[in-house]
Amino acid sequence: MIVLFTDFGLEGPYIGQMKARILRDAPAAAIIDLFADAPTADPKAAAYLLAAYADEFPPGTVFLCVVDPGVGTQRPGMVLNADGRWFVGPGNGLFELVARRASKIAKWELAWDENLVSASFHGRDVFAPVAARLERGDPPDGEERPASWNTFPDWPDDLAEIVYIDHYGNAMTGLRKGFVNPSFVLQANHVYLKAARTFADVSSGEAFWYVNANGLVEIAINKGNAADALGIGLRSSIGVGDDGSGSGKFR
Repeated sequence: MIVLFTDFGLEGPYIGQMKARILRDAPAAAIIDLFADAPTADPKAAAYLLAAYADEFPPGTVFLCVVDPGVGTQRPGMVLNADGRWFVGPGNGLFELVARRASKIAKWELAWDENLVSASFHGRDVFAPVAARLERGDPPDGEERPASWNTFPDWPDDLAEIVYIDHYGNAMTGLRKGFVNPSFVLQANHVYLKAARTFADVSSGEAFWYVNANGLVEIAINKGNAADALGIGLRSSIGVGDDGSGSGKFR
C-alpha cells in the first residue's frame, strides 16, 4: 500500500493530484490517507508524529510524505528504507526519527530534471512517481547514500512540545510512553496536569495527560477542547517533572 502523510489539508486539488499521479504508474495501488493535516510547514514536529504512526504498517508499505516548506530550494529529495518500510519525500528532517529508531536503514538521494517538473509541487511531480515505482517493486531511484547522510543529530529523541492537535482539541506531544511514568506531572501553559488512563477516569471538564493509542503522551480534557482551554498550540513547550514543579527536568 501507499500511505499519504502531508500537510496539504483536505481542501483544494493537491491530494487528488498526487493520487492521480500515483495511479497513472501503479493503477493497482491501495492508497491510505493517514494525515492530510500534519504540522503545517514544520518538518521537525511532523517527524515525531510520523515515527509514532509508521509502526502501524507492515514492511513493504510505501509512505509518501510531503511537509516541505523548502520546496524549490536546494534541499534534497530522499528515499529511506527503514526496517523494510519505504519513505519518500523531502530530505528536511521529516524522516529523522523514523531512521533513528529503526534497526536497519538505507538511504538514497533523488535527482530530477528541473526543466521537467514544477518548482512548487514536488509531491506530485517528483515524489509520487517514485512512490508508485516502489509500490510496483522497482528499485529506488537516485544514488545510495551512507546512513550518516542528511541527519539532524541536535534533535532530541523525545520532544517536549506539542506536535499535533486533533479535531477534538487533544494535543499530542513528541514524548513516547517510555519517557514518562504515571507519577509525572506535566505543565502546559502554567497548568499542572496529572496522568489518567482514559477520559472516563477524570471528571467532565478536567484536564489531564495520558498515553494515546499510538504511544505518544497526549494532553486532553474530558468532554472539552484542551488546546483552547489551556491556550496551547503547535510547538508549545511542555514541562515535565514528578514533583509538580514543571521544571522540565526529565527523570
